[in-house]
Amino acid sequence: MSHYSNEETVTDLYAAPGEAPVDHVYLTQGADWDEIVAEHAERGDETIVINFGPHHPSTHGVLRLILELDGETVVSLRPGIGFLHTGIEKNMEYRTWTQGVAYVTRANYVASIFNEAVYCLGVEKLLGIQAPERADVLRVMAMEVNRIGSHLIAVGTGGLELGASSVAEVALREREITLEFLQAVTGLRMNNSYIRPGGVSVDLPDDGLDRLRALVARMEKYLPELAQFCNTNPVFRARTVDVGTMDLTACMALGVSGPALRAAGYPWDLRKTQPYCGYENYDFDVVTWDTPDCYGRFRIRLEEMNQSVRILKQCITKLEATMGQPVMVEDPHIKWPAQLALGPDGQGNSNEHIKHIMGESMEALIHHFKIVTEGFKVPAGQVYVAIENPCGELGMHLVSDGGTRPFRAHLRDPGFNHMQALPALTEGGMLSDVVPAIASIDPVMGGVDR
Repeated sequence: MSHYSNEETVTDLYAAPGEAPVDHVYLTQGADWDEIVAEHAERGDETIVINFGPHHPSTHGVLRLILELDGETVVSLRPGIGFLHTGIEKNMEYRTWTQGVAYVTRANYVASIFNEAVYCLGVEKLLGIQAPERADVLRVMAMEVNRIGSHLIAVGTGGLELGASSVAEVALREREITLEFLQAVTGLRMNNSYIRPGGVSVDLPDDGLDRLRALVARMEKYLPELAQFCNTNPVFRARTVDVGTMDLTACMALGVSGPALRAAGYPWDLRKTQPYCGYENYDFDVVTWDTPDCYGRFRIRLEEMNQSVRILKQCITKLEATMGQPVMVEDPHIKWPAQLALGPDGQGNSNEHIKHIMGESMEALIHHFKIVTEGFKVPAGQVYVAIENPCGELGMHLVSDGGTRPFRAHLRDPGFNHMQALPALTEGGMLSDVVPAIASIDPVMGGVDR
């Protein structure tokens, strides 16, 4: 931390050319917190500096905000990130292309299916392959179920932080249904590793379509409950209308995407503008709003869940039409060597595959061993692929040197970009408005820090 007086011989880092230095400049760059407090106390005015976080409640993850307050008015806000950095991208450089799925899915853990999808689309683009039609439908199905679950977390926790506990109870109740469905299909509630290069790990279970129909019916029945709690509630509107405003110009300047951008009235959704996984074959609307504030972003998420239900209905029709078709590319040098199956000891290779490699074919056993331990090679090159995750544009930059593992893998998580928008959302507002502003952009710190 540094302190500058108003002597002309001292440089003020924040002064414009020719501008006289201000009386004090405080830099929070790893200094001891006691020193920051002690030096700030010397000013003797009404301005205080506080730490907001890095505790989890109200910050949507382990996020630290350094707030300078004049009374209850936010003078400045500086985000401090990195508390959940787990080295995901670096670790992927030491794992095969298929094993990388298990890493990316743990970045934004609330919307993990999307991480898997964008990564596998990048790998497939480098390989020059296309997943089968049924695999694309299953990917869309998993992503839209996961989108509903992610929006329910954003809406529910956002309501809870404003004191609306009923909103959180309803949202978490319905999110549990989405998790149970994903567990029935993939074997896991979260961090599913379901989408693989070339397709998906396993087809629907025997009762998969019935489960999907039941999920759609339930969402149609209970999602409107959230709207009834909040849309016209005077207390909820008082805490969100004209709070955390960020118009279209600011969104474009700060790289903001997703619900925050669409709340500013711009209908940018990569499912429509740059379709992938066959989204061009689905009928749905890109939802926009006319107030770029916390309330507008909340309304965007509510309606987007309804659009996801609309897409899932079309998935049912497409899954019925593609019954029995493959869910993984047929190339034996790329596809995972067996369909997974649920057994008494959990999820693993099917009994038929184990019988084949252990008792019928030495060549099949050798191939299984090599493809699992060594993986497949990906032609040298680099690629950037982007998809629309619940928070905005999720990008994947992959670099291959022609080997069996990534030379470099980098996720462009929308939450990371949205962190830089927090000062624009909060400065000049009240301290009590910081929490709904954070909730309205829905950052997931696992994705921000990676």
